[in-house]
Amino acid sequence: MSTGDERTFEPLPPAHGRGFAVTWWGQAWLKALEDTALDNQQTKAGRRLARAGAVGAVSVRPGRITAVVQDKGRAAFRSDVLLQQLSEDAWDRLLDMAVESSGHIAALLDREMPPLLVEDAAAAGIELLPGIGDLEPECTCEAWDHCGHTAALSYQMARLLDQDPFVLLLMRGRGERALLDELQARSVARASAAPQESDVPAPSRGVRAEEAYAMGAILPPLPALPDLPETPGQPPALDTETAPAPGLDVSAVEFLAHSATVRAHQVLTAALSGRPVPTPLEENQDAVRLAIGAPAEVRARLAEGTGRSRDALELAVQAWEFGGEAALDVLENEWTPDPDEAVRARAALDAAWEEDERPHLKAARNRWSLADAPAQLRYGRDGRWWPYRKERGRWAPAGPAAQDPAAALAALVGGEQIT
Repeated sequence: MSTGDERTFEPLPPAHGRGFAVTWWGQAWLKALEDTALDNQQTKAGRRLARAGAVGAVSVRPGRITAVVQDKGRAAFRSDVLLQQLSEDAWDRLLDMAVESSGHIAALLDREMPPLLVEDAAAAGIELLPGIGDLEPECTCEAWDHCGHTAALSYQMARLLDQDPFVLLLMRGRGERALLDELQARSVARASAAPQESDVPAPSRGVRAEEAYAMGAILPPLPALPDLPETPGQPPALDTETAPAPGLDVSAVEFLAHSATVRAHQVLTAALSGRPVPTPLEENQDAVRLAIGAPAEVRARLAEGTGRSRDALELAVQAWEFGGEAALDVLENEWTPDPDEAVRARAALDAAWEEDERPHLKAARNRWSLADAPAQLRYGRDGRWWPYRKERGRWAPAGPAAQDPAAALAALVGGEQIT
């Protein structure tokens, strides 16, 4: 819910088996909390409360976040965390920096905090992200430092920041709508003040994609598009009186034509809904996509054409249905993470469980197998975790990917704990 310069977020579900911050700006928020708190036991208590879902609805407004937090005894306390607002002069300089690079606006609209904007602002003496001592606690439990309640609120805030960096900008003093309106006004003024070109017609030239995207938020909307058909169209029928050319498999051509209409409908649906448009597939990948829903004889030809056995193609289809190209790569390609990737993977595994809940995993390249169960986690090149289950002596994909290894493993074992 949003009202003027205040936004209220419904309580988030418990955070069992996952970290509180994935984005770099969410992690910066938690670092400010953990480096400031004088009592590490209180931050640990706050982390446990947040994991248990003890933080109620979070109200965010300039300079302050507020929530009711329940402790283990079910007693409720109003907790606030304060962050100093930026001055009018600081906002004026920050908005000028944002207008100078349309990529900053594009990143914010995509719910990303642009690192260069933060760095440029810091160089100009404007601190967007909090530092040590910037998060000031207030709680009705009357603790003088960060207590478990304000720490729990701060951990929950990190999850909200992951989803929307505009929440941090609201705490610093400006809401999303006000920011976009101000950016529009400054963009128009900047364009009006630009030197006018001569009347000689200039050669036609394009606009950078990031600039066009960023301007979309402050330009009049385009006319409405026609409605998209609910289902793909039917390709032309090939059942004619003309005999096919020698060697032409009419049923295969009809299958490919129908598949093309389905693919075209998927691409158009993605484009009109604002989702990423599917990228062109390699031949080996497209064969797996084509095999989905294909009759047995078509699958046999696709398996033969790609050098797979029929069982291997079935596994590939299963993986594709869980996650497309990325899932297929995880199934068919074993790889060794470079040192930086290996550190990130290990850090994710360490943060996913409390120390006494962590399962025993054996690592082999990008694959971590449970020592006492037919279950495995595979680390993808995109940093996500894929669950696998051993079936009939082979590893088979068992579900979609998750950013958190504990969540992937929980989906694999049906919510039961494996240790």
